Amino acid sequence: MDTIRLTTGQAIVRWLVNQKTEIDGAEVPLFAGAFGIFGHGNVTCLAEALERVQDELPTWRGHNEQGMALSAVAYAKAKRRRQIMIATSSVGPGNTNMVTAAGVAHANRLPLLLFAGDTFQHRLVDPVLQQIERFDDPTVTVADTFKPVSRYWDRITKPQQIIRSLPQALAVMLDPADCGPAFFALPQDVQAETFDYPTDFFAPRVHYIRRPGPDARDTEAAAAVLSNARKPLIIAGGGVFYSGAEEALGAFAERHGIPVVETMAGKSILEHSHPCQTGAIGVSGVTSANVVAEDADVILAVGTRLQDFTTGSWALFKNPNARFISINAARWDATKQHATSVIGDALLGLQQLGAAIDGYSAPDEWLEFAQEQMKAWNDHLDTFTEQSVTDEGVPSYAQLIQRFNAICDDDDYQLSAAGGLPGELLAGWRSKKVGTFDGEFGYSCMGYEISGGLGAKMARPDTDVIAWVGDGSYLMMNSDIYASVMTDHKVIYVVCDNAGFAVINRLQTSQGGAEFNNLLRTTRHGEFRRVDFVKHAEALGAIAEKVESLDDLPAVYARAKAADRTYVIVIDVAQYQWVGGGTWWEVGVPEVSERDEVIAARGEYEAEQKHQRAGL
Repeated sequence: MDTIRLTTGQAIVRWLVNQKTEIDGAEVPLFAGAFGIFGHGNVTCLAEALERVQDELPTWRGHNEQGMALSAVAYAKAKRRRQIMIATSSVGPGNTNMVTAAGVAHANRLPLLLFAGDTFQHRLVDPVLQQIERFDDPTVTVADTFKPVSRYWDRITKPQQIIRSLPQALAVMLDPADCGPAFFALPQDVQAETFDYPTDFFAPRVHYIRRPGPDARDTEAAAAVLSNARKPLIIAGGGVFYSGAEEALGAFAERHGIPVVETMAGKSILEHSHPCQTGAIGVSGVTSANVVAEDADVILAVGTRLQDFTTGSWALFKNPNARFISINAARWDATKQHATSVIGDALLGLQQLGAAIDGYSAPDEWLEFAQEQMKAWNDHLDTFTEQSVTDEGVPSYAQLIQRFNAICDDDDYQLSAAGGLPGELLAGWRSKKVGTFDGEFGYSCMGYEISGGLGAKMARPDTDVIAWVGDGSYLMMNSDIYASVMTDHKVIYVVCDNAGFAVINRLQTSQGGAEFNNLLRTTRHGEFRRVDFVKHAEALGAIAEKVESLDDLPAVYARAKAADRTYVIVIDVAQYQWVGGGTWWEVGVPEVSERDEVIAARGEYEAEQKHQRAGL
């Protein structure tokens, strides 16, 4: 057997560059690049190996470990899980900074490969710089914090272990059911140790994402339920994108006359003008979708994990006879709420279910009802187009979004995450082209927006990426504006400043609480000052300007589109104005309180709880 003597770090990198995949008939690297912040634990060994392969596996310098890993997550999402990015950190804080990004990847079922430095296995020098000592268990390091947020976790304690572990980690990341982050702790001494690796281990391999077909018995059972539906509804989730089933889902819905509602991850699966498009469902959804969902008798959930924002904490579906069918590659998701489960790929599941119900169509009046609801919602959105400001003297999110939607190119890629913006965009953005929206709401991660915009642009170099950022998220993580400038990955950032965490203030007051610690003026402070986001963005190398009036927006956006580097558009928005349309969401409301408003909110809470489905 031919062998080659390499360090662990060198062997890892050599294996990575030899993993390939096919996209649109072309063979490309499966691992498209790495983000790295180097320190003790990864600079002397892993970085030494990465430096040699810049033409095959480019390394991008990060500015915050969480940010660079979030960029990697957004890249994978924009690539529909077909290519993967890597992030590497040093031993201590750099290591744990990536935990949040791992949580984002885990919740959103997205591939992410993480290599973190770790303390020495020989322990002769314990404690090393940045080491956290567990007095009861010396085998535990901060790397163990990744276990709850990793689909695959390993600590390499012998160089030869990677021969078994790397392929297993990759198999997880390419599995449509188990997809998520893979994490490796790399002790400093082990990275430097050598082993005679079999050369076959480094042979180029071409990988693909499998399409597991459903069991015919599952399809038959689902067909029996759906073919008797009088008021069927399709919930389209992000798994439809990862299966490449967007066109198939639209055709299925049209052929059988079934309204379609979208989750946050499923936003833009259908164009807004599609005849079956009924809008976004749930807490951040719209009236059209939620009214239809309340009355539906069969709900076909495709590629969605049915989180509480989608289901209105399972109180949305009020038809007592409602039944659920779930098409999902993941057994865990497919079997929720005791659904009739079709466990398999979304595209194959829709094709086989469609064949099994050939000739079935929902009553015409049901789709017509959904279309009437959708028209009413569009009329509601149109009212925001006609207005420029609210009674607060500045535009609302809804007014800004409608103006922006009118001037945006069809293939501009909209991206948002936590705060009020994802819900406002989910409800108000009228998708002009399929697959042009990324709403990170699986983990609802503040800070994703700016870093995610960078990763999305790397994945979509030929289209403009529009990253919507609240002032709170901007202050939480903004350094990748500089990264986007430095790496020539132009992003257009829309910074909406409502002087605080306004959407959480809304939640606080809607449940009877007093305004407290969310809006900047309700926090403990000295002299009240607003941040000059234009100056800050300019200091990071971007071009920036503030929009004083929505009437100026077309000219500002034209300048942003024409600019040669990242452009930051700043606008003040209202604190109390919302698009509306959502359904109830369960949050804890105190059973006792000195505030009458809280007691009233508790009563509403208990009334809504009665609608929650037990799943049977």
